[in-house]
Amino acid sequence: MTNTTFTYTHLLPNGLLITNLLPQHADKLEALQRIVFPSLAEDELILAKHYLHHYKIFAEGQFVILDGEEVVGMTTTMRCNFDFDNHHHTFKETIAGGWMHNHDPNGQWLYGLDVGVHPNYRGKGLARELYRARQTLAVHLKLKGQLTVGLMSGYGAVSQQFSPEEYYQQLLQGQRSDPTLGPQLKIGFKPLALIKNYVNDPSCGNCGVLLQLDIDTII
Repeated sequence: MTNTTFTYTHLLPNGLLITNLLPQHADKLEALQRIVFPSLAEDELILAKHYLHHYKIFAEGQFVILDGEEVVGMTTTMRCNFDFDNHHHTFKETIAGGWMHNHDPNGQWLYGLDVGVHPNYRGKGLARELYRARQTLAVHLKLKGQLTVGLMSGYGAVSQQFSPEEYYQQLLQGQRSDPTLGPQLKIGFKPLALIKNYVNDPSCGNCGVLLQLDIDTII
């Protein structure tokens, strides 16, 4: 059943509101998914029916950014325990085909399945605000912190020149920046491992980086 002991409401100076997902947001969230992840495989998009299920099982872990009635940002999370010695996994497996059946109400980590902001609202620090909402929840639940896989969104454009391993090492050594991973690393996420074939998305060469944010990190 959904846990409603935690609610998050944060009004930003620009008038945008960050709060928890409600059922009436589901259709708009599906539409936003298609805008934010235009090259992601159809069977890896989160649809309205999935969002409604997420609301039922872990409402407090789902956040939206509202501009009036419009949904302009979102993040989807679940609780899990994680085997760091066997870290390879895929997005589709983790989210159970969209249904999030792998959510563990007793899990010690908050796993961020996605973060998305409408292109017209980027450059305003909204992704950071979503990570802050997630961290507030993780602290409330007394978890160990956040885990996520940040997509190597700059890799697709140079995948003919570098292997995923080379691109990843360039990131670690500060020789390259990445549109997605760069902001995540600035927030405080620590890169743990390259995850190949995490998603079916040519923009990142299907690759991501396993990231960890400790619970005592202030965003």
